Amino acid sequence: MSQTSIVLVDDHSLVRDGIRALLESEKDLKVIGEGADGQEAITLVQDLKPELLVIDIRMPKMTGIEAVEKLSAMQPDVKCIILSMHDSEEYILKSVAAGAKGYLLKDTGKTEFIKAIHAVRDGGKYYSGDISNVLVNNLLNPKAKSTESAKVENRTSKPFDLTNKEIQVLELVLSGLTNQQISEKLQNSKRTVETHRFNLMRKMEVKNLMDLSKKAQEFNLV
Repeated sequence: MSQTSIVLVDDHSLVRDGIRALLESEKDLKVIGEGADGQEAITLVQDLKPELLVIDIRMPKMTGIEAVEKLSAMQPDVKCIILSMHDSEEYILKSVAAGAKGYLLKDTGKTEFIKAIHAVRDGGKYYSGDISNVLVNNLLNPKAKSTESAKVENRTSKPFDLTNKEIQVLELVLSGLTNQQISEKLQNSKRTVETHRFNLMRKMEVKNLMDLSKKAQEFNLV
């Protein structure tokens, strides 16, 4: 049985170890190289010529999206899959535009992850449920999406380095919705919403809803 060669790039070695173990539990998959940033991804792909690149987004030196965009032009035969903890519309649309054939969240289960690897290897594309919803909504209503994106982009240059999705969640949290209600409204998993909410509190350095509301108003985020 021939094995599908994979290069894996993530700036956390423990994450790479886990993903590598998961991939190589399948007899037809083999990780032939590992890197920790986008620049290393480009070098590894050029040197090793794998069939697939599995890459994170937020890394030092060069992001995964930038690396995918460069490789799509330089090494078009290599199929790229984004594996990220971020499900923001901004990251998803930029990744697809850069040439990514798949986009999965890091809380994706093993079965779906392996299914995605096989689908992309065989010439298809694969986006997990939450990601597909973003892409479909953008295709069906691009004008509304563009308006919303512009509104978010114009907000005081995104203080606290908040993503578009985190700002969306912030608005909904402050409107009084529960995590479950936000999950249903955004068509994201409850766990994803909880992660965004945790990141909001951490980035804005607040510990309760009252302080979150005050700081959001202070920095004109809502």
